[in-house]
Parts: sequence; C-alpha cells; structure tokens
Amino acid sequence: MKDLIEYIAKALVEEPDEVSVECLEDSDNNYELYVSADDRGKIIGRKGRTVNAIRTVLAAAVGEGHDARLEVVD
Repeated sequence: MKDLIEYIAKALVEEPDEVSVECLEDSDNNYELYVSADDRGKIIGRKGRTVNAIRTVLAAAVGEGHDARLEVVD
C-alpha cells in the first residue's frame, strides 16, 4: 500500500523527491503522506477531491471489511 500511495503522489507533485509515506505503528492500514509545502495543495485538491480520490483507491486496494486511513501531514 505504501508504494501505491507514493506512486500516485509522485505523479501529482512537482517535487517528487520530497514525497514520503509512513505507516503508523498502531495499524497496518494507517498512513501519513509527507510532501513539500508547495505541493500540498496539489495533493489535497479543490475541496479535498484529490486526496479523497487517493483514499478511495487505497480503500479499494485494501479490500472490503478493512479500514484504510491516509492523512496529509504538514
């Protein structure tokens, strides 16, 4: 999952070297996405549409019956 999130995020931003994804220790399906300050708006999108689309892809990849969370960290 971590690679999937990183792949999608790197395709959207102007500084792909600044993209990193961390899996939180408390669960296998909780992720934090770090991008440069200039690219944060591109990841979030208008009214959060882009990040919600990434979350939808993540939820589909995890499968039914499992929860997946993605947070964009400042």
